[in-house]
Amino acid sequence: MAGPTTDRLRPRPTDNAVFGKEILGGATEPTYGGVLSFMRRRFSRDLDGIDVVVWGIPFDAAVSNRPGARFGPQGVRRASAIFDGDPQYPFQADPFEHLAVVDYGDCSFDYARHDEIPAAIEAQARDILEAGPLLCSIGGDHYVTWPLLRAHAALHGPMALVHFDAHQDTWHDDEGRIDHGSFVARAVREGIIRPERSIQIGIRTHAPEDCGIEILYGEDLETLSVAEVVERIRARVGDAKAYITFDIDCLDPAFAPGTGTPVAGGPSSRQALMILRRLGFLDIAGCDLVEVAPAYDHADITSIAGATVVQHYLGLIAERKQGKSGA
Repeated sequence: MAGPTTDRLRPRPTDNAVFGKEILGGATEPTYGGVLSFMRRRFSRDLDGIDVVVWGIPFDAAVSNRPGARFGPQGVRRASAIFDGDPQYPFQADPFEHLAVVDYGDCSFDYARHDEIPAAIEAQARDILEAGPLLCSIGGDHYVTWPLLRAHAALHGPMALVHFDAHQDTWHDDEGRIDHGSFVARAVREGIIRPERSIQIGIRTHAPEDCGIEILYGEDLETLSVAEVVERIRARVGDAKAYITFDIDCLDPAFAPGTGTPVAGGPSSRQALMILRRLGFLDIAGCDLVEVAPAYDHADITSIAGATVVQHYLGLIAERKQGKSGA
């Protein structure tokens, strides 16, 4: 009697992150097994023909409250496995049918030399950008956006900043400090973002100044409709090159408890994602997700929200590549 067929014994490939033969297309692995890259994308440093690089920056030495965002890239990658292999809601398509995406792994730095880390992040980000792909980064605390903005501005010039957060991050420092609450003020002073084209969404704290950036406060997200919020973003940013940064503490702690500086009164994950989904008109130069701290999470609520933000980034970029606005 003939034994089982090879197909029955080996029904589908596993560990697509390492052994996948094709860059395009989704994987079909169990969500609870396998090597965990972001959405099962292949781990690779070969950027030939790649549209988007997902890159982790496990740094959290700049936090003002609870540390732990150094584990954010791990947590978000783990949570992203639930998206593997399916048409992606709400985009009704698999972005990887048209978008070549790799997981580049994590930024490399000496954890004990904090003064060298900003330059290390910037230099490695520039290496990726100069090879051609769009860079989607996963932090780490919000300080990492500062060297990322510098790397992107070196390529694109001054950009609009679309900033989802509970905090303005416009506190001043003496340029020598490493602080996750001052990157916006630094970027304005250095001229790498355009405050007249920039907007902050979900703010629920006060800082000494707004740096000329438009602010939509947490309460505004309740009194304005999603469509009205999107139109405010469209009117502010226009056709400028835009960098999107999403601090997970933009969400109310009910939807993102796993973060270092939670602030009550924020939007639900549904509200924020509905806004993000409608930003396909933006000319996205780069994007990041920061401040996921899995140690304070429950049942991966925050990591799932963070992974969904990055999934939305990829959906918007895939639509734009196909000539769709997504708005």
